Amino acid sequence: MKAYDVIIKPILTEKSYVDIANKKYTFLVAKNTNKVEVRQAVEEIFGVKVESVNIANINGKLKRQGRTQGYTSDYKKAYVQLKKDSKAIEFFESLS
Repeated sequence: MKAYDVIIKPILTEKSYVDIANKKYTFLVAKNTNKVEVRQAVEEIFGVKVESVNIANINGKLKRQGRTQGYTSDYKKAYVQLKKDSKAIEFFESLS
């Protein structure tokens, strides 16, 4: 798998904004990836050193409108912690 196929997009929420100051970033990743692939992809794309990667599988939520109901899509989220001596990711610099 190519690096750009592993990392789909960054997740920008209130909780993730707080962690940017500590060099911890959140990404939406492909469902069939693992921690090693995420680590390699982040190091290749952004040119940083990764300390740890945590992954969470998120189940879709039940959404209802009248008598019609369905579920949102399931997705996988990766929390990436950079090493202290690593540079920060430039994309997130303007956000913190």
